[in-house]
Amino acid sequence: MMKVILNGAAGRMGTVLRRMIGEGVRGASLAAAVDFTGGEFLTSVSDFYGEADVIIDFSNHTAAPAVAAYAVSRNLPVVICTTGLTAQERAAVLKAGESVPVFMSANMSLGVALLVELAKKAATCFPDANIEIVECHHNRKLDAPSGTAVMLFDAIKEVRPQAVRTDGRSGMCPRTQDEIGVHALRLGNETGMHEVWVATGNETITLRHKAENRDIFAEGALAAAQFLCGKEPGIYSMRDLMNTEG
Repeated sequence: MMKVILNGAAGRMGTVLRRMIGEGVRGASLAAAVDFTGGEFLTSVSDFYGEADVIIDFSNHTAAPAVAAYAVSRNLPVVICTTGLTAQERAAVLKAGESVPVFMSANMSLGVALLVELAKKAATCFPDANIEIVECHHNRKLDAPSGTAVMLFDAIKEVRPQAVRTDGRSGMCPRTQDEIGVHALRLGNETGMHEVWVATGNETITLRHKAENRDIFAEGALAAAQFLCGKEPGIYSMRDLMNTEG
C-alpha cells in the first residue's frame, strides 16, 4: 500500500481524496490527514512523524513552501496540486525539487493534460491563427484566470514565443496578432470547463474539456503520487505522467 499524507483534508478536493483513498484507489492508504481547521485532523504536516511514502497537498498556495520544506526534511516525494502560487512560493517548491521528487500541475486531470498537448499542436499547425482561451468555474473560486487556463497559455507560448497574454477585454482594445485572450467565467457549481479557440479566418477549431466531477482530479493526484514513488529528485509534470500512463 502507498501511505499518503494528505494536506488540505477538509477541503472539497481533500474530502473527495479521502473517500477515494478509503476505497483503495491506486493502492493508497491514509497515513495522516492534515488541515489547518484542526478538529479530527492534524493542523500541520510537521506534526506527523509516522511512516509515509508520499505527500499530496490540496490545501492553499500559502502552505506550499512549508509542505515542500517538510517533504525535504522527511525525504518524501510531494505532489503539489494547489494553484495560484506566488513567484516566491513557486521558487520554494522548485528548490525542494533539488532534494526530493516534486510533482507540480495546475490541473491533475489526464484529460486536461491531453487538451494542453492538442492546443500546442493546433498552435503549431496554424501559426497565424487567432487563439483565445475560455475557462468556467464555480462562483466560489478565488483566483482568475484559473491555473489551468494559465497553463494552457504557457504551453501555447512554448511554440509561439511571441504570444502575449491578455486577461479579458474592456473598452477600446483592438486585438493584436500576438495576443491570446484569456477569459474567466464564474457560475453556480461548475466544476471546471476549459476551451481553446483557434481561428484562421477560414475555419475555427474548438478544443474543449469539461470536468463532470472532482473525482478526476483526485484520481490524477493519486496517479501522480504513485508515479513519484521511487523517482529521483526533480520536478515532474502531467506530461511525464502521460508518457507512462499511455
